[in-house]
Amino acid sequence: MKILVVDDDLDLRGLIGFALRQAGYLVLEAGNGVEALELFEREQPDLVVLDVNMPKLDGFEACRKIRAVSRTPVMMLTVRGSEEDQVRGLDLGADDFLVKPFSPRTLLARVRALLRRAEPAHEPTLTAGRIALDPGRLTVRVDDAEPVHLTPLEFRLLQYLAASAGHPVASERLARHVWGYEGIGDRQRLKQLVHRVRTKIEGDPAEAQILVTVPGVGYVLQIA
Repeated sequence: MKILVVDDDLDLRGLIGFALRQAGYLVLEAGNGVEALELFEREQPDLVVLDVNMPKLDGFEACRKIRAVSRTPVMMLTVRGSEEDQVRGLDLGADDFLVKPFSPRTLLARVRALLRRAEPAHEPTLTAGRIALDPGRLTVRVDDAEPVHLTPLEFRLLQYLAASAGHPVASERLARHVWGYEGIGDRQRLKQLVHRVRTKIEGDPAEAQILVTVPGVGYVLQIA
């Protein structure tokens, strides 16, 4: 299991990381919200431990951005412990709230509880044309090939296209589904995501036959 720990307090971040590593978890560390989001998108951790008060981008905003694209559990840390902060964090999608100072045993117990609750329930495979999507495992299978793992963003892209298989989907609609309102108008980021997905499902991404570009419109998942 991979856990992202985000706190601008280097000493506390080190202590949390040490406790988690001792318990057998793989730990990633970030010192601010911007760095945390970059690591999150690149590494796709199983859980995020996120401090509220940080430079550049605070924990509340980082939590909102994570929740817009993923169901990954988020535990927020605060020194204040006020009801207002807890309500705000939970409303933004945080799964738990831990008030500093806390013991390593308490942290580990809460982490284990969040990871147990996050175990995916069985969802039926979604098929469209040559692909089969497994929501529980976040994989895609093309024809009879071995399943390939997808990141949550890649899965959201394919899932939305599969729901409209055979019909073009506008780039703006697709970006909005994947990233929320922040994705509107960002066609370059969408192109990069499409390229990553094509690399995984197409024999040659330059000669796309499954995820096809529709000039002036967007993309279509071919079903024939």
